[in-house]
Amino acid sequence: MGRSILKPMLAGLLLASSAAAMAGNDGQDRASDLVSTDKEYRAAWADVVRSEERLPEWVINLSGYSPPMTATTEDGDKYLVGQVCEQEQSCRNNQIIVAFDWGKSRAYALWVQVPAELPQDKSPTRHANYRWLGKPDEGMQEMLMEQLRREPDWY
Repeated sequence: MGRSILKPMLAGLLLASSAAAMAGNDGQDRASDLVSTDKEYRAAWADVVRSEERLPEWVINLSGYSPPMTATTEDGDKYLVGQVCEQEQSCRNNQIIVAFDWGKSRAYALWVQVPAELPQDKSPTRHANYRWLGKPDEGMQEMLMEQLRREPDWY
């Protein structure tokens, strides 16, 4: 092959590989990725779980299924808020709603557990067990609950 053909082929391969990489990363932050890739988020989350007892590994590491996070405000302060579930199919029954302050120094969470055997026609809000992590104040608790109420399967 001549050099004139090789350069366009190489450019095409590079373009295709970068497009494939971008498809796997849509550029949006996910709570599980923040803790595993950023030491400041990891330190904030470690402060939350340090004094807690009986947490499963996926909560301690904030690992599992995590959709894109959103930015919100509470009492004038900005937070990055998202959901983490051990597995995508278990989100209705076992999830954490987590909020990191914009400065990456504090984190708060609401861990929600619903019995797995609860029929789909039963309201999860009436059967849920709620556990606050990170000692959120009343305003933060309300903000985390509001995030939970936005879930399509939450009624």
